[in-house]
Amino acid sequence: MDILGLSAADIASIGVTNQRETTLVWDRLTGEPLYPAILWSDSRTADTVQKYIDASDKGTDALRHITGLPLAAYFSAMKIRWLLDNVPEVMEAKEQGRLQYGTLDTWLIYNLTGGRDNGVVVTDVTNASRTMLMDIHTLQWSDECLHFFGLEDLQLPKLVSSSRIYGNISSGSLAGIPIAGCLGDQQAAMVGQKCFNKGDAKNTYGTGCFMLFNTGDKPIVSQHGLLSTVAFQFGDQPASYALEGSVAVAGSSINWLRDNLGVINSPAQLNELAGKVDDTGGVYFVTAFNGLFAPYWRDDARGTICGLTQYTNISHLARATLEAVCYQSRAILEAMDRESNTPLRSLKVDGGISNSDLCMQIQADVLGINVERPSMREMTALGAAIAAGLATGVWESLEDLKDVNQEGVSVFEPKIDEKKRERMFHGWQEAVTRSFGWSKLASA
Repeated sequence: MDILGLSAADIASIGVTNQRETTLVWDRLTGEPLYPAILWSDSRTADTVQKYIDASDKGTDALRHITGLPLAAYFSAMKIRWLLDNVPEVMEAKEQGRLQYGTLDTWLIYNLTGGRDNGVVVTDVTNASRTMLMDIHTLQWSDECLHFFGLEDLQLPKLVSSSRIYGNISSGSLAGIPIAGCLGDQQAAMVGQKCFNKGDAKNTYGTGCFMLFNTGDKPIVSQHGLLSTVAFQFGDQPASYALEGSVAVAGSSINWLRDNLGVINSPAQLNELAGKVDDTGGVYFVTAFNGLFAPYWRDDARGTICGLTQYTNISHLARATLEAVCYQSRAILEAMDRESNTPLRSLKVDGGISNSDLCMQIQADVLGINVERPSMREMTALGAAIAAGLATGVWESLEDLKDVNQEGVSVFEPKIDEKKRERMFHGWQEAVTRSFGWSKLASA
């Protein structure tokens, strides 16, 4: 800030954004964690999930009408249940009334506003919509969901909107500055991309890949494997909703090639290798390391490489890794088109992999629509800042945001014909079916 000639006094407010389903539990009396956080992508709860699926005549859809979500290891309620069933210290704290649950936003705001010394315990509705414990229609904790998981007396955070003053930072160089924005990371990116209107959509390419489509002021309960979620709620205004499709493995597949196989040194090298060939030579890489998310929802799928020949080299595998992200994004987009009856004409993108011109060109080719990438691509941080700024008068309305981050937008247009596009995607669909069932075979 000194380099920019600014000081803490110039900060009007602060926004928080976070991994959404990642689950923490701590002691309300001491403020200390009772167990390491369980990350959003952690699959240790698979057996717990199956138990609840088997117990309901609706299977994975047992709570979808309330939460918009299928029963899956992805969401927080399953992680809480696992902690209670497997960590004695957590169960003991619950029985003694000391247990506090929260997602990362709750933990951060609690500590920033004082922790055990009167720290604020809240979560915004976007994060709460990923717990499987909130009714997305009423924006209240659901008694039915709490009963379903046996969590009736769990101490839950107060539900709040995504844009309001929650409290002030309690100490340090930023003491006194209000925390006024809170959004789950993918909803924050949606706000950063200014997807405020029904029909707007964005795709964030990070460790995973997350596409959100604004459905307006009413949730759509998906019939095609998508998630229904809260997009944002500013102040006392009605909430906006979104359909979401999540790809479990995107950037993490690049890390796998680097860290596990040792065939690349950096993401830039992957891009360089992939650019040496015009196609994958018929190779498809289904990156289902921990199963497949939307629209497949197959926990039993595992990573699969199809189409290898003696001709295949590392450049083909590098390009197949990038294409895997793009194919999975298309599968999600097709499901969104069916739900909304409004085919997208363009897709706004951000996140680490979006820095690759090659990958974004592949994405445009695979989708058959334009892909729009802003020059400043830290959309998650921008979205949290927008939420905080709206709460503290930095911007008075959404109209005031029209010129924010508008310079230097890159547009990638499709360069292949429809016949080739469909042939490529058909090959992907065939490869996906071959990834199914491997976890069951391995454990048989």
